[in-house]
Amino acid sequence: MGEGSSHGTGMSGMGPGLPAGVCLRGFFVSLRIEPSFAETARGRSPAGYTPAEERAMRLAIRLARRGIGTTHPNPRVGAVVLRGRETIASGYHQRAGEAHAEARALQLAGSRARGATLVVTLEPCAHHGRTPPCVDAILGAGIARVAIGMRDPNPRVDGRGIERLRREGVDVEVGLLEEECRSLNPAYLKQLRCGLPWVTLKAMLSLDGRMASESGESRGLGGDAEQRLCHRIRAEHDAVLVGVGTVLVDDPLLTVRLARGRTPLRVVLDSALRTPHRSRLLESVGEGPVVIATVSRDAARGRSLEERGAAVWRFDPAPDGRVPLRPLLERLVADGRYALLVEGGAATHTSFLREGLVDRIAIGIAPLILGGTNSPTLAGDLGRVRLAEGIALESLRARRVGRDVWLEGRVSGDGARHV
Repeated sequence: MGEGSSHGTGMSGMGPGLPAGVCLRGFFVSLRIEPSFAETARGRSPAGYTPAEERAMRLAIRLARRGIGTTHPNPRVGAVVLRGRETIASGYHQRAGEAHAEARALQLAGSRARGATLVVTLEPCAHHGRTPPCVDAILGAGIARVAIGMRDPNPRVDGRGIERLRREGVDVEVGLLEEECRSLNPAYLKQLRCGLPWVTLKAMLSLDGRMASESGESRGLGGDAEQRLCHRIRAEHDAVLVGVGTVLVDDPLLTVRLARGRTPLRVVLDSALRTPHRSRLLESVGEGPVVIATVSRDAARGRSLEERGAAVWRFDPAPDGRVPLRPLLERLVADGRYALLVEGGAATHTSFLREGLVDRIAIGIAPLILGGTNSPTLAGDLGRVRLAEGIALESLRARRVGRDVWLEGRVSGDGARHV
């Protein structure tokens, strides 16, 4: 696993009889529910691998998930040392700068690794980063066979680890449970593919699709259990983003308080530099960095925000005069932020959805009907007037979270035009 850019929420399935879509006051989401890869593959061993190796890979995948929110900017990786059908040792990459999954597993295995099989979710690295090459550790341990989930597309790796292992006489097979291994690192893989972060749009709604009451109240819409889940999801991302309207109305902190994990970079879309100096975001810069993304050339106002501890990122305006989203996303990736959580409000959701920049949607639905003529909804005009033009979600999953229902699905079709 490579350093810096190489290695770096489960829900029960929906039941039968679900509608073909959900209409949230003008935002039509088509729901296509599909079995997971694990469900379709269960009980079948891929050709070229033993059942023990498949079981070991499933363990490695579970271990790799423990690195969610801590390995940034490295991908999540798990490894298992196997001798015959016996698991000798296992490990996963816990955080960037520390030992990689392969090194951890091999260290625990010790001399028992000689002549054994190493099962690892991602191709081992062959270059020096903040840690030595994993290939060196594998060769030094005397591993005879390596079963790899997927090749690492990072240009610093991309087949070099596989090639060197084979050149040294190690038996190497690639592709064991590849789709499941790929699903461990969507943000890492996407930024390598197109230079943009993996974007999750998150919202809490009433049963009739409102994000707030007619008077503008939104705090407390989601129950306590859902609030804890939202903080856990926030901790799993590298950056969280809101529009300045949300800052002016709700004065959010956007920190991680109800879950374990670090506070991500907090980003505000603020074209005219309206973020108040006394906002809770700026009062809490010691708890996590804040970026104000703007098109304003007001040097004095920008300087005053910087004096409050925020970084001010300036962009040339988009055709609508606002902060251009794609250049902002590219800068986030350049800053090492590969996973972005968009928390609102409605205008921000609309912009991301209209431009096809959303990869995944996560929505909490409270058992409340708010009504109202002017109460905000998930999104405004998306330029889609027919049902067939609705943004479709695939691999939809749902579960109860306390009193609420939580839905997550991946955007499919031209709803994610960059893919």
